Amino acid sequence: MLTTLAIVFVFGSMVMIHELGHYMVAKWIGVKVIEFSFGFGPKIVGYQGKDTLYALRLIPLGGFVKLHGMDAEVDVNGKAVIAPTHDAQSFMNKPVWQRMSVIVAGPIMNFVLAIILFVGVFAYLGIPSQGNTNMIGSLVTGKPAATSGIQPGDKILAVNNELTPNWTSLTEAIWAKPDQVLSLTIERDKGKQQTVSLKTEKDAPTGHGMIGIAPEIIYTHASILESTRYGLERTVDFTKTIVVLLVQMVTGKIPADVGGPVMIAQVIGEGAQQGLANLLSLTGVLSIQLGLINLFPIPALDGSRLIFLLIEGVRGKPLNPEKENMIHLVGFVLLMALMIAVTYKDVLRLFNKVG
Repeated sequence: MLTTLAIVFVFGSMVMIHELGHYMVAKWIGVKVIEFSFGFGPKIVGYQGKDTLYALRLIPLGGFVKLHGMDAEVDVNGKAVIAPTHDAQSFMNKPVWQRMSVIVAGPIMNFVLAIILFVGVFAYLGIPSQGNTNMIGSLVTGKPAATSGIQPGDKILAVNNELTPNWTSLTEAIWAKPDQVLSLTIERDKGKQQTVSLKTEKDAPTGHGMIGIAPEIIYTHASILESTRYGLERTVDFTKTIVVLLVQMVTGKIPADVGGPVMIAQVIGEGAQQGLANLLSLTGVLSIQLGLINLFPIPALDGSRLIFLLIEGVRGKPLNPEKENMIHLVGFVLLMALMIAVTYKDVLRLFNKVG
């Protein structure tokens, strides 16, 4: 139940804030909004405003905004036609820069959501910093420390009988012994000591020994101004990291091991189990990803619509609406095919993991 609620919250908030961006700017420039819906599928309940139908639909994993004149109308012969030039509420009759502002508002709101969430997490938890004690904060799954039975909260008092009173001395002792068996003196549960033997791994880039441990994180109370600064910095840092990873995937420098809806849902469920702060942080990261991916010049995404508007601005006239609609349709079909393929891969991965 918790996982289901978390999935609805994450997907719903990311997509709805995106669509809210389109909606607000469209209303601001005078475009008629035909419908603003939360969810997809059959309508459960709706309210018809002066111009806009506000609806709640069956599948609560996002939403959509339908703008008057954004997609070309179809005549009796099935041909696309451009809205009459006297229709002041039509999207197509607005200046190029105004239409671009409507399109880009969606991704921008995804970044705004990320900032708000990160600021909230910092205001609630405080500013994290690495402690310099010998206490283990977390473990890397599958690494020597985790497989040997060491637990978060354990203190490593000594390595091969050499005292390690802080994190600096502990890491130096481990780094100096790659691919070697170590004897660790562990303190657990306030005074209970035990000895654990394990073999270090060798970190390829540095040649250092490693066992897969991370220090405890200490949180310091932060004011709203400090939380805002750190929230902005966190958003910028994640944006840079995601851009680099996406570029490396496209250029083949790293494997394009893309996770689909199933894997994302699994990650969201794990994040929810770790607490509200982790779930909010994860939502912020995924919102940044959604904003960035939507800016890609891929047909059916916001990025491609921006490209078409740029071309229109240079040419001084719009592209053939039939051709543009066909490009978006083909792009949508390809995206759905990719989504199905990635989802199938996710399911296979889960079955292999279970098996």
